[in-house]
Amino acid sequence: MIDVYSSATPNGYKVTVMLEEVGADYTLHPVNLSAGDQKTPAFLAMNPNGRIPVIVDRSNNNFSVFESGAIMIYLGEKFGQLYPADPDTRSRTLQWLMFQMGGVGPMMGQANVFYRYFPEKIQPAIDRYQNECRRLFAVLDSRLSAAEYLAGEEYTIADIANWCWVRTHNWSGVSVDGLPHLQRWLDALYARPACQRGIRQPERNRTPDDIVRGAQNIVVR
Repeated sequence: MIDVYSSATPNGYKVTVMLEEVGADYTLHPVNLSAGDQKTPAFLAMNPNGRIPVIVDRSNNNFSVFESGAIMIYLGEKFGQLYPADPDTRSRTLQWLMFQMGGVGPMMGQANVFYRYFPEKIQPAIDRYQNECRRLFAVLDSRLSAAEYLAGEEYTIADIANWCWVRTHNWSGVSVDGLPHLQRWLDALYARPACQRGIRQPERNRTPDDIVRGAQNIVVR
């Protein structure tokens, strides 16, 4: 029913975890980022921005969706799962989804660049992004001290989106020590079979340059 064009990155995992959670019938098409598969004309026809993930819904006239957050909303509406019907809970879900899209993802991505990939170690840049990641983790910890999940007592796409990034905190060089509520929530999602399956799916296309290279200890524990 759904074709998924993705790779082993936190944004890629967001889609495969969600599809596993809702029990959807999907076909995974691994995208080799190192080889530039995401810049081919065929891929750019689906996503002009040349980024993964992308889905194509074969049951909806081959409708394509790019941007991981937009994909999660589309799938939530399509399957009627993980996207609350209650207006207030849905709003909280979207708020925490945007928190990941605008904060956690970009800041952890920059921490990865300067801490892991940049040839010159520019310590002020490393400190700036790692400290901001830690601040965002503390915000999540505070929220999770008041509720089981980010939107409240209901597990939603907001939890999946944030978890797929926060679980890679070691790769960004950011500790979660002293954040007990965040750690409780991380462990709770690790225990979900669909989360375990979802973060394994794109690994068939792992390369040495993968964003989670060297962090195998946090894939499944």
